[in-house]
Amino acid sequence: MNTENIRMAIRTGEHTGPTSGISGDKVQANLAILPKEYAFDFLLFAMRNNKPVPIIEVLEAGEFISKYAKNSDIRTDIPLYNIYKNGELTETVSDIKDYWRDDFVTFLIGCSFTFEQAILDAGINIKHIDEGRNVAMYKTNIETVPAGIFSGETVVSMRPFKKELVDQVVSITNEFPNMHGGPVHVGNPEQIGINNIDEPDYGERIDIGPDEVPVFWACGVTPQNVVLNAKPEILISHAPGHMFITDINNEEYKN
Repeated sequence: MNTENIRMAIRTGEHTGPTSGISGDKVQANLAILPKEYAFDFLLFAMRNNKPVPIIEVLEAGEFISKYAKNSDIRTDIPLYNIYKNGELTETVSDIKDYWRDDFVTFLIGCSFTFEQAILDAGINIKHIDEGRNVAMYKTNIETVPAGIFSGETVVSMRPFKKELVDQVVSITNEFPNMHGGPVHVGNPEQIGINNIDEPDYGERIDIGPDEVPVFWACGVTPQNVVLNAKPEILISHAPGHMFITDINNEEYKN
């Protein structure tokens, strides 16, 4: 299935789940939509925090068609959207047409699902994909660099790998610096403020075997975490694990 057909399947409700592993070699993107009055602060925040918030595209106010996705509609082409009002998650919906405003500025943000394909291409299994689950994501004690009203801690995604594969996985993901790049931490989760690895803040729990090591990458859910501090009037984002699928080849973001 090509990317345009995948987006159509999402738009019509045929595909409603997480998008990890469904787009092959095409880039997936996190989403943040804010009123124009907050857009500069958010762009500055992203520039200062490229690891968790690598920008792929910024749309003009009111626009909802990505230049990187033919016949796309930002308002319908993500399986689930989170709607935050004044810093609180108020709804999760499958379509945001009823919420759309002419002053909305859309940010598409790089996603680790891009380097997942490179890991799979190297013949290395990824546990949450094998198990048909969403990736596990956690709030950490790793501070972001503040910008305007935006500040807070980094969110990370976690994937366990056998000890002998960790160096190879790190090397592969280092080749995608604009898709979160290499991990921010390997090993003991408590060192980055995660006290219970069995209870992710977002996504689904993934078992870590006795011969496996948890590996953590900066995550594009970070904006949803910092919005709890910023409390903008409204923020619309993807629900964690439910991404926007572009027509860009993953290789275009490989160093």
